[in-house]
Amino acid sequence: MLDQRLLPSEETYLMLRSYEEVAEAIRKMVIRGAPAIGIAAAMGIALGASQSVGTSVADLDDDLQYICDVMGKTRPTAVNLFWAIERMRSSFQRNKHLGDVEAVKKELIAEALAIHKEDLASNRAIGNFGGLLIPDGATVLTHCNAGALATGGDYGTALGVIRGARDAGKKVAVIADETRPYLQGLRLTAWELAKDEIPVTVITDNMAGHVMKSGKVDAVVVGADRIAANGDTANKIGTYMVAVMAREHNVPFYVAAPLTTLDLSLASGEEIPIEERDSTEITHIREFRLAPEGIDVHNPAFDVTPNELITAIITDKGVARPPYVESLKMLFSNR
Repeated sequence: MLDQRLLPSEETYLMLRSYEEVAEAIRKMVIRGAPAIGIAAAMGIALGASQSVGTSVADLDDDLQYICDVMGKTRPTAVNLFWAIERMRSSFQRNKHLGDVEAVKKELIAEALAIHKEDLASNRAIGNFGGLLIPDGATVLTHCNAGALATGGDYGTALGVIRGARDAGKKVAVIADETRPYLQGLRLTAWELAKDEIPVTVITDNMAGHVMKSGKVDAVVVGADRIAANGDTANKIGTYMVAVMAREHNVPFYVAAPLTTLDLSLASGEEIPIEERDSTEITHIREFRLAPEGIDVHNPAFDVTPNELITAIITDKGVARPPYVESLKMLFSNR
């Protein structure tokens, strides 16, 4: 697993040898991004199941339940995590009749690998659909990192749209918000795009309104960690402000995400759980303290953008437009 905490200064890969190590890596943001979290969780569950010492399918069932519970407690907002867990559980239920523990383990490993493979195809589809919406010569603003690092491959979701436009022969440039407090835009998005030789300019988060007012942004494309049935979208903290600024300046605001990020069980974004992260992400830059001792810190990792601020939601099965209750449900039923 590429340790994203060290980018761009170090490219270090960690070898994770147990499901506990995978869970800890997700929790500590060695890996992040909703699709990548789901893939990692599936791999971790398969790893844990493969190491189970139970001699019966019933023993494996008990172990799997515990492993899935551990994975489910790592990151509460990204719905892809819970989708992947349920898919691994479903794989076990489908194959437990085999009666042979090793055969069931092989099926769980195959399921995790299939989730990864499907994500690669999903990202390409998002790029193909979204690339059509980006004009030739456009400058696209993005917030956080929703590229290859946040998924299972080399394309991504929001950055997949940009890569899709490029692969269609369009000239495209990117303005990347730094994305405080974890600096995913500065550290990760800029790193990805520089490697891909896509022109990128980094700004601080509080510059987004200014660059839009200056006419320097033709579209905004962001990823998502959970999308409610009505189109309300949870994404990295600060996304809501960008959406408000985009509406104020008549800049189209697109969300790019696979259908696995859609949670039809939630009627609106008010029901999406918002993860509160450690205060040191705000008070410190790595080991250096910037803030005074003893102050209170509020550090929500995500915010929710209301559906009325979203121009379209780009998925791997097509583009949804308002009213999202109808369009998202239709795409989901046709998946």
